[in-house]
Amino acid sequence: MSFLLGPVSGALVAGGVYYGFSNMMHTRTEHIRRDLKALSIRLEETPTLIQAPPSAASRIKHHPFTSQLHARWNQEIEYLFTGFQEWDKRAQEWGRKLLYGSGSSGTGGGHSS
Repeated sequence: MSFLLGPVSGALVAGGVYYGFSNMMHTRTEHIRRDLKALSIRLEETPTLIQAPPSAASRIKHHPFTSQLHARWNQEIEYLFTGFQEWDKRAQEWGRKLLYGSGSSGTGGGHSS
């Protein structure tokens, strides 16, 4: 009789665990169904015309002077960076000529004056 007690108690515990999970999933599924039904009814009964605030694009006020000032500032910054790029290229070329000479192949091997 004791050899049947282990498998029977294991089956009883497994059945209890199965029943617990099954019941929990059934309860949660019913709860979600009720919530979805309530949301669906709310969505259907909501009036189509809702007084919303004006869109962000319509709330932007255009200031021509400020826009022109921003554009001019950006242009000057662009010129500044372009100038620095040119200075950097010239410095690289000057350094290359100083180190390798003015030969086009870069293998001149010395100073050319």
